[in-house]
Amino acid sequence: MDWYMMNCELLATCSALGYLEGDVYHREPDCLESVKDLIRYLRHEDETRDVRQQLGAAQILQNDLLPLLVQYPQDKALFDAVVRLTVNLTQPALLCFGKVPADATARHHFLQVLSYLQAYKEAFASEKVFGVLSEKLYDVLQLDWEQRQEEDTLLIERILLLVRNVLHVPPDPTEKQDVDGDASVHDRVLWALHISGMDDLLKFLASAQSEQQWALHVLEIISLMFRDQSPEQLAALGQGQAAAERGEDTRELETLRQRELAEKRARALQRPSRHSRFRGSYVIQGLKAIGDNDVVFHKGLHNLQSYSHDLGKEPRRVPRRRWAPPDPGPSRRSARNVRLFLCHFCQDFLEGCYNRLMLLVKDQLLREKAQQHDETYYLWATAFFMAFNRSRGFRPELVSETVGVRAFHFIEQNLTTYYEMALMDKKEAVTWARRMHLALKAYQELLRTVQEMDRSPEPAVRDSSQVIKNNIFYLTEYRELLLALFRKFDETKQPRAFLRDLVETAHLFLRMLEHFCRGRAGLVVQSKRVRRKKKPRAPAALAPQPPSAAELEELWAGLAPQLQACLQGEVPLPEDVVPFDAASETPVEEQRAEALLRIQGCLRGAQAPEALRLLRCAREVWPEGDVFGPSGAGPPEETQLLREIFFAALPRHAPPEAEEPEELEEEEVEEDEEEQTVQVAEKEFNFMDYLKRFACAPVVRACALLLRGYAQNSARTNHCAARLLHRLARDLRMEALLFQLSLFTLFHRLLNDPGAAAHQELVALAKFILGKFFALAATNKKAFVELLFWKNPTAVREMTEGYSSLQEGEGAAARRAPAWTPQEEQALRELYWKYKEVEGQDVIAAILAELPAPGRTRRQVVKHLVRLGLASSAKDFPQQRKGTHIVLWTEEQEQELERLFEEFRGSDDVLGNIMKNLTARRSRARVVEKLLGLGLVSERKELHKKRRRKGRGPELGEADALAVSAQDSSAEEGDSEEEEEEEEEDAESDPLEEHWVPEEGAGQGLVHLLHQEGLAGPLRWLETCLRRTAGDREQEGLSFPVPLVPLSEENEDAMEDRRFRALLRELGLRPPASEQESFWRIPATLTLQQLRRAAASLAHHSPDPEGLPQHPEGLPAPPRHPQAPASAEQLPAPLGSDSESEEPVPVPLQSGSKRRRQLDSEDEDGGSPEAEPAPAAPRSEDDDDPQPAGRRKRARRLEEEEEEEED
Repeated sequence: MDWYMMNCELLATCSALGYLEGDVYHREPDCLESVKDLIRYLRHEDETRDVRQQLGAAQILQNDLLPLLVQYPQDKALFDAVVRLTVNLTQPALLCFGKVPADATARHHFLQVLSYLQAYKEAFASEKVFGVLSEKLYDVLQLDWEQRQEEDTLLIERILLLVRNVLHVPPDPTEKQDVDGDASVHDRVLWALHISGMDDLLKFLASAQSEQQWALHVLEIISLMFRDQSPEQLAALGQGQAAAERGEDTRELETLRQRELAEKRARALQRPSRHSRFRGSYVIQGLKAIGDNDVVFHKGLHNLQSYSHDLGKEPRRVPRRRWAPPDPGPSRRSARNVRLFLCHFCQDFLEGCYNRLMLLVKDQLLREKAQQHDETYYLWATAFFMAFNRSRGFRPELVSETVGVRAFHFIEQNLTTYYEMALMDKKEAVTWARRMHLALKAYQELLRTVQEMDRSPEPAVRDSSQVIKNNIFYLTEYRELLLALFRKFDETKQPRAFLRDLVETAHLFLRMLEHFCRGRAGLVVQSKRVRRKKKPRAPAALAPQPPSAAELEELWAGLAPQLQACLQGEVPLPEDVVPFDAASETPVEEQRAEALLRIQGCLRGAQAPEALRLLRCAREVWPEGDVFGPSGAGPPEETQLLREIFFAALPRHAPPEAEEPEELEEEEVEEDEEEQTVQVAEKEFNFMDYLKRFACAPVVRACALLLRGYAQNSARTNHCAARLLHRLARDLRMEALLFQLSLFTLFHRLLNDPGAAAHQELVALAKFILGKFFALAATNKKAFVELLFWKNPTAVREMTEGYSSLQEGEGAAARRAPAWTPQEEQALRELYWKYKEVEGQDVIAAILAELPAPGRTRRQVVKHLVRLGLASSAKDFPQQRKGTHIVLWTEEQEQELERLFEEFRGSDDVLGNIMKNLTARRSRARVVEKLLGLGLVSERKELHKKRRRKGRGPELGEADALAVSAQDSSAEEGDSEEEEEEEEEDAESDPLEEHWVPEEGAGQGLVHLLHQEGLAGPLRWLETCLRRTAGDREQEGLSFPVPLVPLSEENEDAMEDRRFRALLRELGLRPPASEQESFWRIPATLTLQQLRRAAASLAHHSPDPEGLPQHPEGLPAPPRHPQAPASAEQLPAPLGSDSESEEPVPVPLQSGSKRRRQLDSEDEDGGSPEAEPAPAAPRSEDDDDPQPAGRRKRARRLEEEEEEEED
């Protein structure tokens, strides 16, 4: 279609706008209506954007709309309509089409719209147009917030969108052919924007308190203004460095000239002195042709160097999906006056707007008030302006908003998100890679800024950089980030510029980390370990057997008193019982039958209140037929009806049988599923061990790919790549890691390059690696074959030390199952036929016991039996569940248990001694249940380990007292885990725990002790929870268990303190009842008076309670709860303070704790790095572990796990 042949209605509408006569535009009377008609036409255009293309071909914007803007700004209605139409016409082509079309026809329309936008941008390079827009914007901004109308706010937004659209138009590819320094269309638009004063208005919008809503608009416009600029070049401008800039150009030209002269000399050496008319034919010995003969060369000898077998062959076509993304070329240098204006703009923006604007933008991003992917503008601004500030004097206070641990966390979070989306969203991987590149540049600039802060002469700035480095080097995420990016680098999705910034960032990170570790002994960092724990699968549902008549009679006899109490109103009935669901697809008759089944289930489950309420509700829903009794039924009738339902044999639906899969996958051979848990621990950091993580094929391959373009790379890029390879080869002594053919091809090209003198560092690395290779090749003839493969550290060790140097259990072979020999297969067949017919025996276990080859696992044996055809699938060998061998107690075992109980009845640890001497191994819970069942003990607390009090008599000397204290503390440490298990068993099994009612004045002694131990903050938090729960119950009239959720570190430590838990028991609070519960709870049985009395006992405690026995030091002994441990260990106060407490409680740091060896962390709540730590509390010589018991147990478990891994 010819777009110059416009639609007749569209042509008539455009003709009604007016006409241009010279420099004066004459509008028609229907100009305003015509503009509105054009807006309406654009709203209803098709997918080819036909209206937009016709208006662009007719140049309506250049000939009509812009003259209307310039000459009729006083007509407010016309001005607003023209701005609306202009914003619509100039919107980016990507917004019009959604994405770059893949279809040829649609792509043609896309490129046509793009060409019209480029023409619009050239028309906007006018000072008059931007002058009118600036004046209108200035007039509206002069109005106070109360005086502005909605039309004024819309006009501000439309002007900002219009400026955004004009700056967003990409440059014409023909402009890139111009020399540096010429004014492009983008430069002319920026100059017009500057002359009109629009840049000052943008700075005002970025800094004004009342204009916060335009923060993202302003940041987007600024990012488009500096789209083609380099922050380093802008920072070097205006500082008397014009001569340096010209010197850099001269050096580039001199390098190119030297390369050209070297090539001429090489060609002159290859050319013979006498020209030969007959080139002749030559035989190249050692180079075979297609057959067995040597190659015959029919050209001159000077062309021999360029000979290849690939000459004349058609190059292999690469699919489009495997094309490398286009790499942005070198940035074009703008005109000098434009760069000067942008340089001054950067200075003013940093001094007056940057910190405030970035704070507003980040707040909108975190509150999700911005549009999707608007964080890319924040990332760009962080990288650009911090680089400008670093290159121009470096004033850290100008960029303080984006320097800190929170900034690192925000950027790392977005970088990880982009990385994961690039792996999942394959179709948009290139787009996600571009966003990932922006985040990586921001991350690199943050590292450079922190490095620059280390060189600052101000001590406060250097201390701040130390705090930041403490945090980023301590956390695992920052140390693993660059390794993950190296491993997942894809040259078909990510450009070469991303790889360049990745290598430079890795070099900078390693350099900073190495400098940070230098001179620091015992550096502790965080480590995360993934634990795979087997989770048993849920057994198949079995149909329950109906109880017998005798069992039903016994159940009804126990249920009748409870039912009578409900009928008499003594027990409240639940309110949330609904027998009928109107929205359900189940028919009404089936729902009535299900209601009967629910009533019967409640009765047989000893839930009389629910059954009675369900009966009465069902009677109201289904009154017909008196199925649920008559409407006026009294207690006797209801009792009789419930009895009939209880004893009735109602039909039940059988549970659906699970279909067994025909074939069991290889991953499902295991009987148990695996679930992954991440365990966070701390370990001592070693820089060389961390550097070994980079000794892998992806890192070497990425560096080799980057160095292919060494001639086009900057000197810094080549240095970073060479230094990274040098660390792997020289520092780790893994030169063989670089023995790869692609790298050697690169070294060959480099050493033969006439301009290699400019890359001395790469030449030195190449010579070093080649020398090591040929030295190794003299002893290892397979080294030439190893060139074809990328290697890992195991292959490097085999290559250098010998292929039999790896011991058993090392290398990749340790992870592979050994092959089955014919002798082993024959033995397996014989053992299988031997034990196949034996009943009641595990065939696989018997085979493993007699298999001659040790080290075979059950899974390997099962898989090989299936492979040999001896079994159809792994389901033929079900694995017996653990714990099912010993179920019943024999008479001899019961007698042995009674004998052991009588023998150790008077000892301190009855249960522990019984467990040690019991012949048949059983769990502690089974032994306790059997002791209760035999009547040997009446309560579980009788089996608790008796603990000696820590009080010391006056006859003990100081040394003896210290020895007793140390002995008691070690005993308590060793038994902490057992006591916690006993407490969990108590919580699960004791029926009195839920209904424990605190006595008046309970816990006074413990409150006094806990105050002296520094737990005033957790006590205030507990008091607040009790009072809040009492108020909620009084207001709502409902009582339900309320969990105690500690939200601060201090409260978490207090919940691990045994004295604090004893206080919770004294107050009537309930511990976690099962594995599904994690927190203590305020029971629903506690009344308002009991809750307020408990809270008052926490608030009003006497410094010296009367009636309590005193220790020799003057401290009262705590009263015991009926189910509390015998005594509690007095622990030091935990670190930190509670955020819910009314006022902070100063807690001294423990000088002997492990935290003194950890990295310092930044105070996330606004603490300054200059804050001095609190003085350490004095501690005794025997206080080896001042941590709470829960922390000691976790630390001990971590140490045991590390020892097991080392073994």
